[in-house]
Amino acid sequence: MENVLLHSQLLHQLQRCARSHFSTEGRKLHAHIVKIGLDNCSLKLCNNLIDMYGKCGLLDDAVQLFDEMPHRDLASWASVFTAHNEANQHQKTLFLFPNMFLDGLWPDHFVFASVVKACANSGDLKVGKQVHAQFLKSVFSRDDVVKSSLVDMYAKCGLPDSAKSVFDSILVKNLICSSAMLSGYARCGRKNEAIELLGKLPEKNLQCWTALISGFVQNGNLIDAIDVFLEVRREGVDMRDPFILSSIVGACASLAALQLGKQIHRLVLGLGYESSLFVSNALVDMYAKCSDIVEAKKIFDSMLTRDVVSWTSIIVGMAQHGQAIEALSLYDDMILAGFKPNEVTFVGLIYACSHVGLVNEGKSLFKSMIEDYKLSPSLQHYTCLLDLFSRSGHLEDAENLLNMMPFQPDEAVWAALLSACKQHGNTDMGVRVANRLLVLGPKDPSTCVLLSNTYAGAALWDNVSKLRKQLANLEVRKEPGYSSIDSGKETTTFYAGEALYPMKDEIFALLKEFDSEMRKRGYIPDTTFVLHDMEQQEKERQLFWHSERLAVAYGLLRTVPGSVIRVVKNLRICGDCHTVLKFISSITNRKIVVRDANRFHHFDEGICSCNDFW
Repeated sequence: MENVLLHSQLLHQLQRCARSHFSTEGRKLHAHIVKIGLDNCSLKLCNNLIDMYGKCGLLDDAVQLFDEMPHRDLASWASVFTAHNEANQHQKTLFLFPNMFLDGLWPDHFVFASVVKACANSGDLKVGKQVHAQFLKSVFSRDDVVKSSLVDMYAKCGLPDSAKSVFDSILVKNLICSSAMLSGYARCGRKNEAIELLGKLPEKNLQCWTALISGFVQNGNLIDAIDVFLEVRREGVDMRDPFILSSIVGACASLAALQLGKQIHRLVLGLGYESSLFVSNALVDMYAKCSDIVEAKKIFDSMLTRDVVSWTSIIVGMAQHGQAIEALSLYDDMILAGFKPNEVTFVGLIYACSHVGLVNEGKSLFKSMIEDYKLSPSLQHYTCLLDLFSRSGHLEDAENLLNMMPFQPDEAVWAALLSACKQHGNTDMGVRVANRLLVLGPKDPSTCVLLSNTYAGAALWDNVSKLRKQLANLEVRKEPGYSSIDSGKETTTFYAGEALYPMKDEIFALLKEFDSEMRKRGYIPDTTFVLHDMEQQEKERQLFWHSERLAVAYGLLRTVPGSVIRVVKNLRICGDCHTVLKFISSITNRKIVVRDANRFHHFDEGICSCNDFW
């Protein structure tokens, strides 16, 4: 009787440690269980120990205990699967799953739910369908919890119709499965069906609204996400979970909507969620993407708890803003703090090295990623290393890298090398790279500009003519260039060559004034960025009306003197506009930050942070 009571007390205490993530107390309980000899005779205690270690983030301890168990039941397997899922080791869960059958066990509803969750979060649709088939053949085929997990899996794998089929089979629909279905519709861009389902729900809680908003954000429907969030605020929904705030902060980051982001930040402070790790991480990322790297660093410095996402966000942010030394210093601090970098961390680090010409450091980091951290380089890592070689004039290394890397180089990669050839005056390699690009059939007009200039410099006029024709065809399909500026109360967007926009006369007068002053300071319009067959004067007029110039002029007219002008451009900034904005920053003594399709450009006192290579 005494042993039964002790056993019950130990189970209760282990479950409390698991719920509250009390790892130290959990370890002491484990030691006590071993000391009194219950570890070998109580399967239930061992299963709860595995569960406790998993929920406390101690996966290695959970696995070691699991491996040492002489006998395992379904609860043992469910616990170790859950432990791997908690540690985001979803592929490991799927790797272990077949081994369960070797113990002579068939999945129950707990195991099915865990394995389906692993499929959902790893995106392994093939295994997911196989597990679904096993579930349908099992005696648990009517279990609504597993069905909810299947809805989530199909939704996350981009199959909303399959998710809806399972959803319709659930007899008693709860808010969990409804939220999964909402998210599935939203992330697949099926806005109307998502809104219709939301309207049919007998009750809506914060989880439903969060699922809809996060789904819209993941699909890129950022304005819809913000509209739904405003509706949440109007309805006075209790925000007892801060995840909805991190989702909407992410939308602000993608839109580069700094002023709205600041309002959400104030809401975070008002609700007392500034200590939430994932909200703080989202804020660091938002401020960095909205060109306010100073505020991003302030939030990072104020965080009491950090994870690898926190460190990676600030390192990548610093790198994108051209603050390479700070990024590399932060990496050293990250390692000293005991964190392991991930793939994204190394993208930022190698990118940072390219800004200051640290070739050996960049190569060392690339090697460390593979050998020390066992991470497989992606195309993005190779592209960053290429950028490093190109910026530093190591053009042969860059070309060799392109020829030996295990990925097919795309247009952007070859164009980056071609730009470097032009920058360093290597005409022979430039023509060789241009020929490779021509075979690919460039789709980006800026690539055609690079190609045309390369061939013109080598007097290959037939190729120049071919490119002009190709560009004429692209004109119909290419995305129009536009730039937007957030002036506080509203965001104003300007399109290249547009005739109707706010303060047209004032903007024209200011740009003419700048043009006159710049020419006095030695500015000569670079019309090589206009490939149309027209007179020189008309080419200069086309450059004059580029969207980034309009947005900057508008910002100078509308914003408080001395404040930073922040512009977002959807395409790569053209070379002539880049020169013009350097002049304007010097003439007006104003800082101008432009986020283009490639990076951030900080113009200050006639200098750009990109060192004229982008």
